[in-house]
Amino acid sequence: MIKQKPAHMKQQRLDGLADGIFAIVMTFLAFEIKVPVMPDFVDEATLFMALKDLLPIFLSFIMSFALLFTYWRAHHYITSVYAKTLTVYLACYNALFFLLIILVPFSTALLGEYPNNRVSITIYALNVILIGMSLYLMRRHIEKDSEIDTVAITKIERRSGYIRILFPIATAVLAIVISVWSPLLAKISFLLGILFNLIPASSNVMHKWLDRLFADDDDVIPSNHYDIETQGDPDLGE
Repeated sequence: MIKQKPAHMKQQRLDGLADGIFAIVMTFLAFEIKVPVMPDFVDEATLFMALKDLLPIFLSFIMSFALLFTYWRAHHYITSVYAKTLTVYLACYNALFFLLIILVPFSTALLGEYPNNRVSITIYALNVILIGMSLYLMRRHIEKDSEIDTVAITKIERRSGYIRILFPIATAVLAIVISVWSPLLAKISFLLGILFNLIPASSNVMHKWLDRLFADDDDVIPSNHYDIETQGDPDLGE
């Protein structure tokens, strides 16, 4: 007797929802950058100082926009390139991930308004940590659930994918600790976690060290039922 596979949800619906949420949230980030309200006869020096006061908000906007872009790219890889089917449980993991993504404009505005306050730094860091953990749990679920079809990837691609997920979590934890002594270094720690996933060259450095540590990098992890064995692309979130 042939065992029927369970019916799956439409993956295109998840892709559309993800793109829509990220587009809206990334746009909302800019709403906190408001033009200073000044008299018509304001002099150049006064206007310049008012714009200078917006610098922390503008920098937090740039940082969070880059952060969201890296998470959009990672989410696309995990749910569309690596996983080829969508189950109810995977949809629930995505709901948690989207909820935490939607909170980014709030934590960004808080950090921009109070850039040297430990509370705002901690809240922003917790937002990053929870997003990363939800993405980690999502990927683990995809690997463990036999009902989700996946493509075959090598072990080095799997390791580098988890490193890319966990590295921003580690830098966010470090930022909380460092904020006790230096808010500036704490924000630099955030930036390092973002740049690691944003700059393509970081993949080459990471793979070089993984090659030295592990001898089974080229071994292929079998896919879950998916017929076409496509290698994962490190530049799509791995």
